Amino acid sequence: MNSVLKGYLRLTRPANLPTAAADVLAGAAIAGSVTMLPETAFWNSSVFLNILSLVLSSVSLYAGGVVLNDVFDLEVDREERPERPIPSGLISIKSASIFGFVLLLIGVLFAIWVNYLCGGIALSLALAILLYDSYSKQNSFWGPLNMGVCRGLNLLLGIGILGELTNWWYAFIPVVYVSAITLISRGEVHGNNKKHLIFAGILYTSVILAIIGLMVFNAFEMLQVIPFIAIFAILIFKPLIGAYKSNSPENIKKAVVSGVLSIIVLDASMAVGFSQWWYGLVIILLFPFSIFLSKLFAVT
Repeated sequence: MNSVLKGYLRLTRPANLPTAAADVLAGAAIAGSVTMLPETAFWNSSVFLNILSLVLSSVSLYAGGVVLNDVFDLEVDREERPERPIPSGLISIKSASIFGFVLLLIGVLFAIWVNYLCGGIALSLALAILLYDSYSKQNSFWGPLNMGVCRGLNLLLGIGILGELTNWWYAFIPVVYVSAITLISRGEVHGNNKKHLIFAGILYTSVILAIIGLMVFNAFEMLQVIPFIAIFAILIFKPLIGAYKSNSPENIKKAVVSGVLSIIVLDASMAVGFSQWWYGLVIILLFPFSIFLSKLFAVT
């Protein structure tokens, strides 16, 4: 592969992109649109095309966000990650900036194609991404919260597929969860972040309890939800405990990577309560794909 092309791919964090798609797939299920898919030739249905369009919107917005994150982090990366495409000189900061903004624009346009509500959510998400990249990530409180809000809006993007925000409160779950991951990542370079790990563990626990509580409240079939939640809990707590026991940058990075990729399983856990077990498995299939991409491209 051409080195410049690979550099652009590295900027978009390909291993993370399936997690963005999973958000929309979960949101579409929460909205009730999955039950509207016809049993045959569903790929020709308007619902399927709208889901596909929102997946492309979400992936484009996420990719644009991480590209621009590297643009704003140029000076820091020159010191801490000089091998990245921009500080290494492989891709100019001007080219990367244009690339990032074009991706954000594409993401908004795909969402508008579905309906104006999704378009408005996508625009809000793009602005939240820019706020995080340019300013709030410097703050230990507003940074994690801002990043969490971006994930919440991404879930809302899927929930808005039918033109209304049914069960919108589920968006608070990824807000809390991603805030926890962002807290963990604070020690990725230098280590020594045990306090953040403890707080992240509390947030992780609250997320799991919230999912169980909402599913029970809505009288969903818990037997098909519990296996997904159990897998999710194992995936996030095992590396978190390991990072606490040995608080090194390497173990912290493992906890961050596992937390990011496990967003897919979190989405499947929520989606299965509003659909069928097979739909949860469809989402989880993105997990091994994301793992495969993580072997080729950096997650953080």
